[in-house]
Amino acid sequence: MTQTDAGTGDQVKDKATEVAGQAQEKAQQAAGQARDQVRSQIDQRSTDAGRKVSEQGGDLRAVGDQLREQGKDGPAKLADHAAHHVERAGSWLSESDADKILHDVEDAARKNPWAVAAGGLALGFAASRFLKASSSDRYQARSAATATPDRSALPRPTQPDEPRFVSNAGGGADAPPAPPERPGGAPSTGVI
Repeated sequence: MTQTDAGTGDQVKDKATEVAGQAQEKAQQAAGQARDQVRSQIDQRSTDAGRKVSEQGGDLRAVGDQLREQGKDGPAKLADHAAHHVERAGSWLSESDADKILHDVEDAARKNPWAVAAGGLALGFAASRFLKASSSDRYQARSAATATPDRSALPRPTQPDEPRFVSNAGGGADAPPAPPERPGGAPSTGVI
């Protein structure tokens, strides 16, 4: 190997290392941008969900007030209690960013692993029931799309008790033999 061949090989290796470094840098930038977009989406949606949940809490509080006016203090207290928890959840969603939500969910999962497992089991069961219920709809739609062709275009099969009139003109192997002819050219009926 000559000196110039070794120098060219080193240049190729250096160029490949440089290109690989640039590709890795661009991949890290793209991953960072995707992470930022996901965080932004979670922040926006959690804020929107928090507002809606807080509105529901206000509706529950109004129901509690109406029940209290009707003299139904027991159900009114239950409605107020539910409204309090719903409003707390709404304010938590509105005020939390993506990192806080993820941190709080992870902490809850660490403190209550059985609750997370039960929730996962319930979600899996619900998903399986949904898929099973929708499978009959998909099967029916698929069956309708691949329906059998129009049967009116096919020849009608003969019934065993229907008479068959077969011409012997073609002399087919499966055609019954023609009756013998009379001297006048008319076919014989077999009766003398």
